[in-house]
Amino acid sequence: MQVRDVMTRDVVTAGPGTPVRQAAGLMAEGGFAALPVVDDGGRLVGIVAEADVLRDRLPEDPRLHLRRDDEPPAGPPSAVVGGVMTTAVRSVEAAADIADVARLLVHERLRSVPVVDGERLVGIVSRRDLLRTLVRPDAEIGAELLRLVERYTGELDAWSVTVADGVATVRRTRGAPQPSAEVEERALTALARTVGGLAGVHIAPAGSPAG
Repeated sequence: MQVRDVMTRDVVTAGPGTPVRQAAGLMAEGGFAALPVVDDGGRLVGIVAEADVLRDRLPEDPRLHLRRDDEPPAGPPSAVVGGVMTTAVRSVEAAADIADVARLLVHERLRSVPVVDGERLVGIVSRRDLLRTLVRPDAEIGAELLRLVERYTGELDAWSVTVADGVATVRRTRGAPQPSAEVEERALTALARTVGGLAGVHIAPAGSPAG
């Protein structure tokens, strides 16, 4: 299953010239930990996170912090996103395998990553987007897999697909495997792995009784 199948396409973004306070408001109101930063052409140029807009922006209470007379005051932080954003952005392609993205999010401890097509931002994918694929109803998974199998083989009413706890059993109910049982099993197994929410698949031998 590819990232484009699960990503969020309507992405809230900022530009390099967006005021930091405006970006902070978007994050606070929308519950976002970070915003992708894009230029006028829609190209991903950075990302601005909560830490970026908080850094050096809240003045210290002089009653709680002692300051030496010779300590120079800190200069004002940048007023626009371009001055605080991170330019080294982890992103993924829309055609990436969601299994690879899941490993990236877990290993890098990321909540989400921007999705690009070349340099253009086309979406964002989060842990929550990936979790949704794990809770699809078995009936929905089975219906999608059956459609794919029938489309691939060109044989209608020749297949039985059952799914229990995310594990599918595909059984040929009529006709002979093409071009052989081994080739058909490999093809159907690979096809099943493109279905979101499927934890495993068993290709039952042709003519075997339903279990």
